[in-house]
Amino acid sequence: MGETVVIAVVAVAFLLAAALWFRAERARAETARRVARFDDAAEKLLAAQSELAGGQQMAQSGMNQRLDAITKRLDEGLSKQTEKTGQTLRQLHERIAVIDVAQKNLIELSQQVVGLQDILSNNQARGAFGEIQLNDIVTSALPPSAYAFQVKLGNGRVADCILRLPNPPGSIAIDAKFPLESYRALREAKDEAAMTRATRAFSADVSKHVRDISERYIVPGETAESALMFLPSEAVYAELHARFAAVVEDSYRRRVWIVSPTTLMATLNTVRAVLKDARMREQAGVIQTEVLKMLTDVERLDKRVENLQRHFAQATDDVQEIRTSTEKVARRANLIEELLIGEDEPPADLPPPAGQIESAP
Repeated sequence: MGETVVIAVVAVAFLLAAALWFRAERARAETARRVARFDDAAEKLLAAQSELAGGQQMAQSGMNQRLDAITKRLDEGLSKQTEKTGQTLRQLHERIAVIDVAQKNLIELSQQVVGLQDILSNNQARGAFGEIQLNDIVTSALPPSAYAFQVKLGNGRVADCILRLPNPPGSIAIDAKFPLESYRALREAKDEAAMTRATRAFSADVSKHVRDISERYIVPGETAESALMFLPSEAVYAELHARFAAVVEDSYRRRVWIVSPTTLMATLNTVRAVLKDARMREQAGVIQTEVLKMLTDVERLDKRVENLQRHFAQATDDVQEIRTSTEKVARRANLIEELLIGEDEPPADLPPPAGQIESAP
């Protein structure tokens, strides 16, 4: 009975030992399989890391080449744009200089002031000094380029003064006439007969002067269709218009305008306004032309700036693509690091075996 118990105990111990041995063997086999799996995974990771390192080196090399090409293209583009911009700015400076000169001419024209202090002096005592007074009035009222004295016309006649006006009306001749003797006779007449004789003589003298001016100083194709007769006395002018309306009307028909110092001054002011307006139109035309040229240059400059902006936008897109590639490389490196320090089981998003990993763009 005691032997049976011992045998049973030994048998149980043997079974337990066998069970423990089988379990240990199974555990060792499982451990060996796991070690083999981990070794295989480590080899795959090493191969993937090696391939990824090669791909990263190639991507870095391509990136450097693209950066060098972009830098070179930007340098060339900036150099060309800088040169073109400099040329445009020089042209703009030249245009602005021309505009400044034209503006200065306009200011000088607008600042011309006519002095009146010597124009209306000595109204009744000038006599034969008609040409001198005509000279004084004209030189005081107009710039030197607007008149000339003692000008010989195409018909051989010499005009006391020529006003140079643009066409129309053209150059206007002025002739100084002073019927001094007949006027004195008119002023000194004591009786009716003397007054009648003086009146006829004065009318005849003025009419003769009007005819002479009309025939001598109105030259078709050379002068305007009218001329001026200058009476250097306000008193004579007033007497003529007060008592000799027929003579004045005859002068109108012959297109000869009779003027006194005051009315000549008013006429010359009108002439000066016409000349100033003509000069301003000329200068305004110059300014308008230069402004149009400057606008063309500004449009050209704007197009070149737009081209430069487009180059910068392309460079920005290239840099953005490079940053995208760099971020992908960084994500793959982080994934490899997680696999190396991960748990027993590889993650579900383990990259494919070596040779199947996608290369970075």
